Amino acid sequence: MNKRNDFQLNYSRIFFLRSETDRLLSLSIFFSCLLTAARIIYTGRLTFVFLVWNLFLAYVPYFITQQLQRKPQWVRKKFVFFSLFVVWLLCVPNSFYIITDLFHLGDHWNDYLAPQWYDLAMILSYAWNGLLLGILSVRQMEKIHERFYPGRNTLLFLYPVMWLNAFGVYVGRYLRFNSWDIITNPFELLRDIAGLLLHPIDQRFAWGMICCFSILMTLMYTTIKKISKSIHG
Repeated sequence: MNKRNDFQLNYSRIFFLRSETDRLLSLSIFFSCLLTAARIIYTGRLTFVFLVWNLFLAYVPYFITQQLQRKPQWVRKKFVFFSLFVVWLLCVPNSFYIITDLFHLGDHWNDYLAPQWYDLAMILSYAWNGLLLGILSVRQMEKIHERFYPGRNTLLFLYPVMWLNAFGVYVGRYLRFNSWDIITNPFELLRDIAGLLLHPIDQRFAWGMICCFSILMTLMYTTIKKISKSIHG
């Protein structure tokens, strides 16, 4: 009986003693998944089920930075932190990638069995959750960076990260690579990236998208950060 009570107490601590931000995020993510489940039941089709997987991938970098915050000893161990930072850097574009899932609203393969407003609300909810997970994760990593390099201009950390995010979004959306392709398919990935770097004029639309998205995501992040600071003083 005591073991059962201990289990219930630990479970309560895991869920109920999390931060208010985590609780709101959990509720928002649950709502997105609920919208997808309702659509599947209503239409009998799995058209947008991939959004759940994309949101899981968006959660991975947030989970990494959460663990780094809860276990500061990992930050102090240079090899451990550097390894996790590289994994985080490869995964964090997945958080912002979901914004581009809005393209699917007008895809020719859309079954149109659900109202378009419903699909818009559903995809927007995923894009919003991905954006929040990405911004929170970048902010958590930025705080760690500030500990290592106090007094440095935060843009020296932020913009390169957002540029790499935009580059990752392009590679994922248009070149159709995933984060794990750096291990499973490195030669093809490097070949396509080399094509972007060696022929910038031919790939001007790609670089235009990358530059545009990097600035957009930097502005989004900075705006939300400033609003948060003004609210909390």
